[in-house]
Order: sequence, then C-alpha cells, then structure tokens
Amino acid sequence: MTKIKKIKVAPGITWVEIPLAETYILCGTPADSVKHLIKNGMIQNIEKDGHFFQSGPNAILLSDAAIQGGQFSNLGEFPVLQMLYKQGMIIPNHVNNKGHKPILLGTKKEVESQLEYIYRGNYGLSSLEEIMATGVDKEFAEEMMKIKLKFAFGKIKSAKDFLETKIIEDKKIEIRNGVYIKRDKFNEYIIEYKGEEVSISLNLEPGERYVTSYHLGFYKVRREYFAIIHSGEGDGWDIHRPCMSSIIAHDQKLYLIDAGPNIIETLGALGISVSSIHGIFHTHCHDDHFSGLTALLQADHKIKYYATPIVRASVTKKLSALLGRHEDFMSRYFEIKDLKLDLWNNVNGMQVKPFYSPHPVETTNFQFRVISENGYKTYSHMADIASFSILDDMISKKEGDNGIQPKLIKQIKNNYLFESNVKKIDIGGGMIHGMAKDFEEDKSKKIILSHIDRHLTHEEKEIGERASFGMMDVLIPSNSNPMFSYAERFLKNYFPEDLFDDLRDIINCPIVTFNAGSILLKQGEKSNYLYLTLTGSVEMIYSKKGIHKTVSAGSLIGEMAALLDEPRKKTYVAHGHVWALKIPAIIYQNFIKKHKLLAHILKRRTNKNILQALSIFENMASSFILNNLSQVLSRRQIHKDNKIPIGPTPELIIIISGDFALLSPKGEIIETLEPNTVCREETILFPKIPISSIMALSEGEYGVIPGSHINEIPSVIWKLFEINEFRQGQIKIKKKEKKEKLSA
Repeated sequence: MTKIKKIKVAPGITWVEIPLAETYILCGTPADSVKHLIKNGMIQNIEKDGHFFQSGPNAILLSDAAIQGGQFSNLGEFPVLQMLYKQGMIIPNHVNNKGHKPILLGTKKEVESQLEYIYRGNYGLSSLEEIMATGVDKEFAEEMMKIKLKFAFGKIKSAKDFLETKIIEDKKIEIRNGVYIKRDKFNEYIIEYKGEEVSISLNLEPGERYVTSYHLGFYKVRREYFAIIHSGEGDGWDIHRPCMSSIIAHDQKLYLIDAGPNIIETLGALGISVSSIHGIFHTHCHDDHFSGLTALLQADHKIKYYATPIVRASVTKKLSALLGRHEDFMSRYFEIKDLKLDLWNNVNGMQVKPFYSPHPVETTNFQFRVISENGYKTYSHMADIASFSILDDMISKKEGDNGIQPKLIKQIKNNYLFESNVKKIDIGGGMIHGMAKDFEEDKSKKIILSHIDRHLTHEEKEIGERASFGMMDVLIPSNSNPMFSYAERFLKNYFPEDLFDDLRDIINCPIVTFNAGSILLKQGEKSNYLYLTLTGSVEMIYSKKGIHKTVSAGSLIGEMAALLDEPRKKTYVAHGHVWALKIPAIIYQNFIKKHKLLAHILKRRTNKNILQALSIFENMASSFILNNLSQVLSRRQIHKDNKIPIGPTPELIIIISGDFALLSPKGEIIETLEPNTVCREETILFPKIPISSIMALSEGEYGVIPGSHINEIPSVIWKLFEINEFRQGQIKIKKKEKKEKLSA
C-alpha cells in the first residue's frame, strides 16, 4: 500500500495526502481551488462528538509563478479561511483545533506576498493613518477604525499569528511529521515520505487555463437601455454558481459590479467580450468580489474603475501585495474614476450613489438610477452587508469603545432599506453577512436574495427570490437596435476619419447572430462574405501554423480572403453567442477600391500576421489593436554575433526569424530565443532595471514596437508580466544550477 496519494484535481491543482503523517497538501491555489476540492471530495462535512466541521488541507504549496495563462496562480485567501474556520483549526476549544497552524510553502517572494495579501484580505486598510490618507475626515476615520477593531475582536493581527510558513529555496525541507519537499525545477517539486516520493508540477501546459468548478452553458443577452444582467448569486463556497455579481447595461455600455473568480468564463457564457466592458463598480476587496479584477486587463482598452477612494486604496494594497508590484499598478492599467460617498455621482448619464457598509474591510454598496417617463428607475446592489442583529450588537456601550454609534446604524439601515425597483442583497448570515428577515418590510418592488451556497428557505421565499444565471431585469427598454451603433463605432475605429460618410453602405448590411460553437467562416471555403463581430468573442483557428487565438468584439474576420477573392485559410468559431455585421465581399471590395486602400491593407498584412503568431495576443486581440500595432512595427535585419541595439525609449523586441540569445551581464547565454517570442519587456514594465542584452546566433530578423503603444493595451501588459515572471524564475534556476556545478 502506498504511503503517498496524489490526485490531479484540475489544471494547476494537485492534491497530495499522507494520512500516516497527518499531512494533506493543496498544491496550487488558483481561483476557486476550494470549490474544486469540495466537488472532488477532498473536503467533506464531518460530525464528531456533536461538532460539525470540514476536512481538508493543512498545508498549501504556492506556485513559483504568480501569474499563469493571464490568471492569478496564488489565491490562498479562501483555502486559509476554510482551514481556520470551517475546519476549526483556529477556533478555541474546537474538537479539530490541535494546536497546529496551516502551513504556507513556497519561495520567499511568493510566501511574503501571500502573507501581505491575506493580511489585506482580513483587514483592508489597517490604521487610522491609512484611512485618513484616502480623504476621510478624522472623526469618521476614527469611527471606521473602531468598527474594524470590533470585527477583529479588538486587535489587528499579523498573518503570521495564524499561519506557519516554510520557505523552499535550494535545500530539501521538512513540512511536518517526516514529510519532506524539495524543488526539482522551476514550479516543479518532489514530495517525499519514508522512501516514497511523488513529483508535482504547478505549470499549466501551453494553451491550458485554470477552470471553473461549474458549467454555465451559453446565453443570448439582449442589449437594453437600462437593465440588470444577473451574473452570479453564489458565494466563495458554492460549487455550482459564480459568486454574487451583476452587470449593468446602460445606454449601449456595460458595467460590472465586482469581479469575482472566473469572470472571463462568466462573460463568455453571456456572449460578452471583456473588451465590451466599459467599467467596473467595486464594492470591496474580498476574493469572491476581487480575484477576477486582473482578468479585465485582457481587454483591448483601459477599463474604467469606479469606486470610492477608500475602497480603491484597500483594493490597491491587496492587489499590489498579491503581485509584488508597486501601488501605481491600478492607475497604470485602469482608468480611475473616484466616486463621492453618499452622493449621486453622474456616470455617463446614469446616477450612482455609493454608501458605507460595515465589514472587516472597506466596503461600499451602490444605488443606481436612470430617469424614465415614469420617474427614476432604481437598482440597489448590496454585497457583504451586515445583519441588523449584528449591527445592534456592535453598538458602542460607552465613549471610546470599539463598535458603531447609533446615529450611523440608523443611516446604514436606511440605506439598506432604500426603496428600489430591483434590489439584490447578500443573505449569507453569520458575523459579516446579511439576513433576509431584515427586509420583510422593505418596499422595493423586487428583492433578489443572493450570496449563499444553499437553497432558499420557505421563510426567505416569502421575502425575496432567486435569480437564475443570465436572467435580466429590464428597467428601461431600448427603442432602437444598439448593434448598428456598435457597428458604426467599430468601423470608425478601423478607417480614416475622412471616410466616415461613405461607411453607410457597409453599416446598412444585415446583422446576424451565431449560437455558441457555430462556425462563422470555414477554412478552404470561398469568401463571399466577411464579418464585423459586434458582441462576444470568436476563436480563430489555423492549425497548420499552430495558431489558436481569441478575437474580441470589434474585429473584421475574413477580410483578406474576401478582398483577394481567395479561399479562407482560417476557421472562426463563436465562443458564446455572437452578433455580427454580415458584409458581402463585393460591397467591401468596392469600398476599398473606391478609396484606394488595398495597397495600404496589403502592406500591413505581413506585419499583422507576425503579430497574430505571438502568444501575447492569444487571449484577446481585436482587428483595431492589431492594425494599429502593425503600422508602428518596424522590421530590421541583423547579422550573426551582432547585438540588438538598445533604444533611447522603452520598446518591445519581436524575434521574427533566426536564433537569438538573451545574455547575462557576463555574456553567458541565459535563454535561447526562437521566432515568435518577445523580449526586452522589462523596459516597458520596469524602466529602471537593467536592460537585457540580446545577440543574434544566426542571420535573422527582428521587429521593434515602441513601448508607448504597448502601454495602452492592458491585455498585452498583463501577458508581459507573466512572461517576465517566468523568465526571471528560469534565470534564478540556472544561477542555482551553475552554483551547484561549481561547488561540486
């Protein structure tokens, strides 16, 4: 009988158990890793001596790479919460509290980042000074701090107070009870126990992504003037549904409320491309509302970030800790739009009022309203609220005590009970969530009960209702087809301004829809049509060249084959429901011929093909972005043994043909660079660090894109972070191997 059991749970997640040593290791903690463990039976409900608790891991192995496939690799907040509270490892006198702390395993960099990220996830801003730095006056800041301390049972604690850490660098270390671990390669480990060993790889395979624990299906979502699309009603433990969230549609724009785990999959199921998101309204920084935030960097533009300064500061500190980056990350890759607390803020004609809600971390919930012929139509979104009984229990008994003043409690309850056309509330219960019974007298026309991992009780059904995924509440219907407006906007991005008047013939073409999985254009077929995608995303497949990409809304697909009257070389498949403008080839050919654009399009075709072969565009790439970059991409020849010159400004180098080498300061080869790879990304990401030296190992060709153009595309920047992270890890491993050879 084997002593070590290893189970592949999901991409990037492996379970290792050694029962004889009472050691259970969760290897890899991407979003929803706990849900995968519950679904696969590694976490079970247990009854012992009248106590109910869960089984599960008692150690976490962190990935060496903080980012893989454009997604977070190390989201330990919910696994740690599961160990501390649902297993009972930290609860005094609990039957499962055996005096052991959960263990964090990993590199020094990732362990330290994880400790700070968990600390910020527990407390958000942790001092009066940090709160006041966001512009909150001293009196209210002091009250907020007293509320925070009440939730924290009187003391802000370091994450090390309830977690044990073990750093894995060059040597084998003991986890516990005779179980050892050592690094084999970058992101690969060996776990040993009494003569047995198993190998663990936390690397995702090329093209592989972290997956959800649930299947959502695909939904066809209309675009209305003012409507609420229900995109999640579960919580961080619900294995069947996304976490509580909503999407607001207003005047042809889409806004997220929060970004929980697997937001890209959620949007895809609704037929929405991430590049179609205009902005996000953010309530707070807990992972089930936060961990999808960086997925929004896969958009081809900077998404607007709407929050109060205090929530933004809390989110920024947690995000910076998780990434190990400077706090300017948010302002660099999102367009920051601060909202004023307790006031109606104008957001593109929609009025938005954020209001304070007591929680362990800084939290504001939202009221949205838009004027109609019958007055204002209003939606209230209330995530992670406090129940009225908890609020009453938190009243400060005397001046100076931690807790809430009665005047503020009255204001909070009034905000919670604000009459709305549609109201979504958190009824998760416990210390930090709401209760349905508090809304028995609420005058709102429709109440949706959310943020739970169970069915509603009969009593709750008398108060509110569930919302199925993809359900829409239309508050103000649209009286026009927004698809024509989308078509006009995308085409104006694509062609010179002086041609706008002549675009009517194209815009007048029919709008068609495709179900998820449908083929829009097929390889080898004659090109009678091309399509301008208006919503959703489309897979571009060219197997002969090993190309598989996702193209976002706003892309012209099948353009070259239609212009040149050639058989199509690529196949395009709808990822979710897709709306598209169907353009007859003859109309498009006449337009291009009339304005003498063919030579210009053919000239950029080669550069566009070079860009499409790069991994940095595999997630989301619109024709608009590729066309712009193809025009600024300069190509240069180089002879063997020559080095690529270092430009005066940040730039991205693309290896087009030949073999190149990335050199250390001493001239040693660190990495061999093949065609379709990028380098010198550090000049864009970290302008002050040393610039890599790149030498041609053969005759070759490379391309240069100015960093100023790359900086405007969050999806590319995010991918460059991942490439740089992996590259630095490989450099570290090679230095270690060289050191070991010299010492031998």
